[in-house]
Amino acid sequence: MKLPSVVSLKHYVAQDRPPAFTRFNLFLRDSFTCQYCTSTDDLTFDHVIPRSRGGRTTWENIVTACAPCNLTKGGRTPHEAHMHPRMKPRRPSAFELQERGRRFPPHHLHESWLDYLYWDIELEA
Repeated sequence: MKLPSVVSLKHYVAQDRPPAFTRFNLFLRDSFTCQYCTSTDDLTFDHVIPRSRGGRTTWENIVTACAPCNLTKGGRTPHEAHMHPRMKPRRPSAFELQERGRRFPPHHLHESWLDYLYWDIELEA
């Protein structure tokens, strides 16, 4: 597929709504790092206030957790488990997610996408 070397923006549409709550956006907000131990392996969602205790699936109650930390915390509150997230969970702005995406490790995405998504990342030789 041929692509133009220049793309012209004719109409700017302002981002008027917050980013969608998705697994990828949550992991991006938390820099693909467990919020309890900083591991980057086997990542999952964790409800800070467990669903069994009335916790909801929202930006403000979900953090990225590795599977071992998630299992250790279980259905307990952070206070009960003595496990507190490193950052207070909150809804990110679209700008924050875009900035984090630009710093995203290049080997997490297929190399062919880099020219189209993240222009300031250099690949290792």
